[in-house]
Amino acid sequence: MIKRTIYIGNPAYLSKKNDQLIINFIEKDSKDVSEDRIENKAQSIPIEDIGFLILDNFQITVTQSLLISLLENNCAIVTCNDKHMPKGLFFNLEHNIEQSQHFQEQVNASEPLKKQLWQQTIKAKILNQALVLDKYKKPSDNLKKWAREVKSGDTSNLEARASYYYWKKLFPEDLNFVRDREGYPPNNLLNYGYAILRSVVARGLVASGLLPTLGIHHHSKYNAFCLADDIMEPYRPFVDDIVATIIYNGEDFTELSKSIKQQLLQIPAIDVRIENQTRPLMIAVQRTTSSLASCFSGETKKLIYPIFHYENKSI
Repeated sequence: MIKRTIYIGNPAYLSKKNDQLIINFIEKDSKDVSEDRIENKAQSIPIEDIGFLILDNFQITVTQSLLISLLENNCAIVTCNDKHMPKGLFFNLEHNIEQSQHFQEQVNASEPLKKQLWQQTIKAKILNQALVLDKYKKPSDNLKKWAREVKSGDTSNLEARASYYYWKKLFPEDLNFVRDREGYPPNNLLNYGYAILRSVVARGLVASGLLPTLGIHHHSKYNAFCLADDIMEPYRPFVDDIVATIIYNGEDFTELSKSIKQQLLQIPAIDVRIENQTRPLMIAVQRTTSSLASCFSGETKKLIYPIFHYENKSI
């Protein structure tokens, strides 16, 4: 079943009743959050249907019983800061019954194995970047060539070379775009989309019994989601495509408007091609993280990633 993404951007009181998420919205100028005042505005959603709950308002209150039920149903809970950017992530630490074994296998993974996994990851990322450029009728032969030449551990750092080329080509030339987390729009849109994607991947890793902190390539001591940042690399072009579509459609991308957020919040549910089948992205991520767990256990050496696919029609 496809899990739903629930976004709460207004003051609200969130609680649980009969395995339902109960949402009581509060009037913006209200200082008195009394039961009588909010009772008539309640909405309910089955907790088992929720995959992601995004909290984007400082006046949201969540009960402990609701938090526990959401986590028990493997719902990822994302909190946003005063700039409306995803800042924190809660997830279930005990979702997989073989978690201890998977942790041990992950910790014991050899350096050659991790380098091979990183090679597969970067190959898939560069190939997907090339296919995104194809969609917008931009030259992509360089990327396809580099994707074939990635070595174990990407010792030639083709990822960086490909990214430089990719960002020069993807958006309209007069935009003079430079990818920088703190840079000018549409960097803000990319940051938002990647944060959503990161929560999807972290959720998938936990569901597969893996620890998102221990990366195969990223190793920053300040990063609690190194493995999520590794595995999400081939998925980033799917976010890039959404942002590119917004730009080429002529929509104002200087701010994270309600319309743009709605489009980016669809990331977990967008269709992707994986193993010659079309699946929602969140399902594809679970397939990828499951294959990663199998690589750590020695059952296979192949990571399963989606291939970017698009309808061949005018953009």
